[in-house]
Amino acid sequence: MARAGLTTERLTRAGADLADEVGFDQVTASELARRFDVKVASLYSHVKNTQDLKTRIALLALEELADQAADAVAGRAGRDALTAFANVYRDYGREHPGRAAATRMRLDPETAAASAGVRHAQMTRAILRGYDLTEPDQTHAVRLLGSVFHGYVSLETGGGFSHSAPDSDETWTRTLDALDALLRNWPAPSTP
Repeated sequence: MARAGLTTERLTRAGADLADEVGFDQVTASELARRFDVKVASLYSHVKNTQDLKTRIALLALEELADQAADAVAGRAGRDALTAFANVYRDYGREHPGRAAATRMRLDPETAAASAGVRHAQMTRAILRGYDLTEPDQTHAVRLLGSVFHGYVSLETGGGFSHSAPDSDETWTRTLDALDALLRNWPAPSTP
């Protein structure tokens, strides 16, 4: 019988907190059970296994990040929207490194289609409409922005920019300047 007070939501949030503490890859149902001082079997009426727990953490993180990004970009366009959107990703990644890693978890197609990941793509595409990008360039740009935001935050939170000048904040600002300039002057496709 599960211990009173354990719910799927409570376990998911505790798992997300654990991910921020120890890293998303280190989250297990066993470790979470230790945190609640219960047997692993007590969790199984709420989560199927570690994979299910990690999927729930990923879905929670995607939802949190989408909500924050939507608030940040509301009423903005162009570079202002791009900067607000990017800063949400960076701030979230710095504050919640485990959750940020969870947002990159591979989800099965059905779960992904029902997740807040769809909202992320829609917001990114809305921002890109301000740059007059059409398909397939819009998809290329969505992938580029996601790669830059996630890559930068991963390197920064891993200490990759802490060993030399200039300060990481300065580089971030210059990176956003460069992205804005690139999006305003998107290159024509290369000929083979």
